[in-house]
Amino acid sequence: MGKDHHITSNSHAGHTSHEMKKPDTHHDHHSMMLEDFKKRFWISFIITIPILLLSPLIQEFLDIKKIVSFPGDIYVLFALSSIVFFYGGYPFLKGIFDELKSASPGMMTLIAIAITTAYVYSSAVVFGLRGMVFFWELATLIDVMLLGHWIEMKSVMGASKALEELARLMPSDAHKLMSDGSIKNIPLSELMVNDSVLIKPGEKIPADGIVVDGETSVNEAMLTGESKPVYKNVGAKVIGGSINGEGSITAKVNKTGEDSFLSQVIKLVKEAQESKSRTQDLANRAAVWLTIIAIVGGAITLFVWFYIMKADFAFAIERTVTVMVITCPHALGLAVPLVVAVSTAISARNGLLIRDRAAFERARKIQAIIFDKTGTLTEGKFGVTDTIIFSGSGDEKELLKYAASVEANSEHLIAKGIVSSSGDAFPVEGFKSIPGKGAEGRVNGRDVKVVSPGYLREQNIPVTDERIEKLSSQGKTVVFMLIDGELKGAIALADIIRPESKKAISRLREMGVKCIMLTGDNKQVAKWVADELELDEYFAEVLPHEKAAKVKEIQSKGLVVAMTGDGVNDAPALAQADVGIAIGAGTDVAVETADIILIRSDPLDTVAIIDLAKATYRKMVQNLIWATGYNAFAIPLAAGVLYNWGILLSPAMGAGLMAASTVVVAINARFLKIEK
Repeated sequence: MGKDHHITSNSHAGHTSHEMKKPDTHHDHHSMMLEDFKKRFWISFIITIPILLLSPLIQEFLDIKKIVSFPGDIYVLFALSSIVFFYGGYPFLKGIFDELKSASPGMMTLIAIAITTAYVYSSAVVFGLRGMVFFWELATLIDVMLLGHWIEMKSVMGASKALEELARLMPSDAHKLMSDGSIKNIPLSELMVNDSVLIKPGEKIPADGIVVDGETSVNEAMLTGESKPVYKNVGAKVIGGSINGEGSITAKVNKTGEDSFLSQVIKLVKEAQESKSRTQDLANRAAVWLTIIAIVGGAITLFVWFYIMKADFAFAIERTVTVMVITCPHALGLAVPLVVAVSTAISARNGLLIRDRAAFERARKIQAIIFDKTGTLTEGKFGVTDTIIFSGSGDEKELLKYAASVEANSEHLIAKGIVSSSGDAFPVEGFKSIPGKGAEGRVNGRDVKVVSPGYLREQNIPVTDERIEKLSSQGKTVVFMLIDGELKGAIALADIIRPESKKAISRLREMGVKCIMLTGDNKQVAKWVADELELDEYFAEVLPHEKAAKVKEIQSKGLVVAMTGDGVNDAPALAQADVGIAIGAGTDVAVETADIILIRSDPLDTVAIIDLAKATYRKMVQNLIWATGYNAFAIPLAAGVLYNWGILLSPAMGAGLMAASTVVVAINARFLKIEK
């Protein structure tokens, strides 16, 4: 279900935003289907009670014939059973046409054949054909199958809200610069190519464009995967949906609607979703074979009894119907849904949210996992990794405290990283931002500047320390401390690697899973993270549309590929992968495009997913063996192969076997557990 929804892009930015806010019709459709199955089940279940009481076989078994029978009761039984058949059985009667039309017979076909055979034959008995009615089996079969589908849909249904979540990345309006120099707030729908817009500090950029005035740093992490704020000055490109930093800029809009970066991401997600092949689940595969067995078995039974054994037609047709009804075991309808319901509950308790069962089933076959870096293997936030003192004796902790004192007034990501790493600060006076270069202020009567390498170059202040070169080669961000004009030290920051990442990679490699990193970040940072985590392979500076292509490339090697990510830029790759895994703390669009969501944002949960998928598959297979094993035993007896020895499977005995099989399946599903 997680991949079934469709996304459309529109020709104008405003239209895109407007269209994105429409209700999720796919989600509404599935909600209606869920409620429909629920309603049909309860109504059919209630009507089944009098059907059971009026059925001759049940009356004899419970010895209640004298109590509940009355003249014309067989016609009341027929009427009630007709309601259950046409109302409760409607989804299956409709389903057989859909499956046959698409040339993919499955569970719906099997159920429809069984209930139609039982209904037509039993109706013929009511109106004169010699034999016994199967109305109670018809009703209970429909009830169980409706219940199974209801459980299944309830446990795996996930709302597909990718469009709405993408729309939320965009601001609702823009500050348009008018020809007379005034500023007018307009809705995004009125924004056109070549319009000039003002973007204030901390605001979302309303459209793709080029900076024509001002300088700032922009957080593009959720769009491109670049962990560091990107410095922007006149001539630089900005992306709609990214977040402006500390400076005010004016940008000229150059792309809107389907040409925009965000709309291209939408298009890629749609293409990947629509091109993915949809595998039938295990129960459907079993149903295909059982459908064939039902039809062939019924035909052989009729032929043998009527033409070879010369039995009368009423007896032959009764045996035929018994075979065809028994071929569709009640247990099969619950074999997979019960396991799904249990595994979904277990996964939820362990921080895993399954949105697409077919993809979750594929997780047991995963041979390669591609991890996004920023926010997945790393925490997606800067932290201090090294503090260096340049001259004389000094205290690293105090140097960091001086830096934190100045940066405490800044909203820049690097500033926040320094402040969070220090945890303490002095009072500061005269704070001033140096756009794109750093910040300064007076701390304890001293002039303190925290600046970038670019500032040092502008001021012709040389730095020759080898330690700085090493840190830079690792892709770390290095800022410098100037106190009263003298270069005192440097602070290195990097996107912090999650402590769980190394253990997760180690466990996955032990399982024979190839671990790959895919990031929009630069090569130095990617290499540093890959080396720290001992990854098998990594790809750096990968653009969003290239991410999906990389997944395809790895899939082309014959590997079952999982993708784990948290950003908008990961959405097309998540959709393309055999299994898409979203970090729950990431963007909602990544979450909504994925098959499985890690609520705790813990890479170790990818190990748990594979373990649970394998355990779930084992339980499904065990249940299907139980369910179909019933058939292997019951069908020959129902056909009458031991008739000459006085053994003939009666409907009552068939019901007993059916009940036992269903109970075994239900109990077995409860024993499912996640590996620790």
